[in-house]
Amino acid sequence: MMYDFKVHTAYIAEIKRDLGFSIYDIPNAVEELKQPRKHPIAEKVEAIKDALKHFEILGG
Repeated sequence: MMYDFKVHTAYIAEIKRDLGFSIYDIPNAVEELKQPRKHPIAEKVEAIKDALKHFEILGG
């Protein structure tokens, strides 16, 4: 399936965290974000899960 949009890496990390994958600490992370973190919309969540399945990172 082909999607025609870009996905921020923070969205991918959030989905992987929600699915129970271990996420390592980022060495250059800031203490406080300049803007509140946005959450991905349902369409992007499904696209990320499809990509994880395609690359055999997520079973199913």
